[in-house]
Amino acid sequence: MLLTRRVEFSASHVCRIPSLDEASNKRLFGEAANPNGHGHNYIVEVTVEGEPDPITGMVIDLKELKEIIDEEVLVPMDHRFLNYEVQPFDRIIPTAENVASEIWSRLDVRLRHSSAALHKVRLFETADLYVDVTGEAA
Repeated sequence: MLLTRRVEFSASHVCRIPSLDEASNKRLFGEAANPNGHGHNYIVEVTVEGEPDPITGMVIDLKELKEIIDEEVLVPMDHRFLNYEVQPFDRIIPTAENVASEIWSRLDVRLRHSSAALHKVRLFETADLYVDVTGEAA
């Protein structure tokens, strides 16, 4: 059985490679290379997989899942400039793909000891652009 929880956070970022000149960064990343950054209202869907507990009927305690998402995603990333305030984005470009992968890594560690396993992280950067990370891709 799959269970999905959706959360939203706002963050800014800039996509650029410091060793490249302005024109090269603009060619690669377009407007996202603006050194002042830009923001998104990200939506994250966290899907866990497991069998419902025979007593509670739940795949996972929803309060526990919410706490894990809050601690690993919302507290560190909400209303932050990712490049400057959230590791590892001081070293890697915070593309949607890299942000989604980082969210997967943070949640996977916390859910490994749970009755439910992390199945998928879906990160919407905009309404028409999202990234899926699954165990095979992580």
